[in-house]
Amino acid sequence: MRRVTTSEETPATRRTVLCGAALAALGLTAAACGGGGGSDEGSAAPTSDKPVELGDAEAVPVGGAKLFAEQKMLVSQPEKGDFKAFSAVCTHQGALLGEIDGEVAVCPRHGSRFQVDTGKVAKGPASKALPSVPVKVKKGKLMAG
Repeated sequence: MRRVTTSEETPATRRTVLCGAALAALGLTAAACGGGGGSDEGSAAPTSDKPVELGDAEAVPVGGAKLFAEQKMLVSQPEKGDFKAFSAVCTHQGALLGEIDGEVAVCPRHGSRFQVDTGKVAKGPASKALPSVPVKVKKGKLMAG
């Protein structure tokens, strides 16, 4: 059996090793669940004020929506030329929305559903709407932020 030591080469006690492992496991669990502990604490707000290019405006169907997973954005086009953008991070526990099913975007973690044209909760457990993000078309590209 290999002995675990601290940085000062003093043998670590079994209690120290077990406590450290327990704390590490708790930290990983909190990170994997968005650190929410079951509340609506998702980190849904974009982290930058700079406009972000999402892609071609043509990629968003009229009357439909598209997830831009890399940029963590959901964009819908309820009517031709009218784009709406929202954070694609679930407001329940911070998971990235996984798919669009008709008029709703679905979170794969607990099944929350959000209206793609308004960001409002269609089905919980989430209780807060997706934050809206300004979006415009510039030279055929969607710019959010």
